[in-house]
Amino acid sequence: MSSSRFPVSLHILTLLNEAKGTMVSSEYLAGSININPVLVRKEIINLRKHGFVESKEGKGGGSFLARAAADINLGEVYRAVRNNNVLGQSKNEPNPKCPIGRQINQHLDSLYSDAENALIENLSKQTLADFASKFK
Repeated sequence: MSSSRFPVSLHILTLLNEAKGTMVSSEYLAGSININPVLVRKEIINLRKHGFVESKEGKGGGSFLARAAADINLGEVYRAVRNNNVLGQSKNEPNPKCPIGRQINQHLDSLYSDAENALIENLSKQTLADFASKFK
């Protein structure tokens, strides 16, 4: 997966779970992840849009989980943050006169779809609580 959105979002959610409902600042989250707080805030906006996080802006503000960790499955998180195919896209246009070239993209699309569905199915078997329990 070329995007870092899933691991960053999972890191955020795991830290919020650890906070047990108390407000956690984007600066604190960014310090743990070792990225700019602006990037954390962008991910929090997306996580809030998908119902995983609640936030309060301003002084003394921060974020907390909107749902219990046991009610958040990792497949949901992946779907909320994915922005491209797991295996990538071909940049070139194959030769339409070639018997392989004219069909390759449709078969790759099917292959990629099957692989991503298997990934989502596997992730959906784990909750945030399951993942967070590994840090105890």
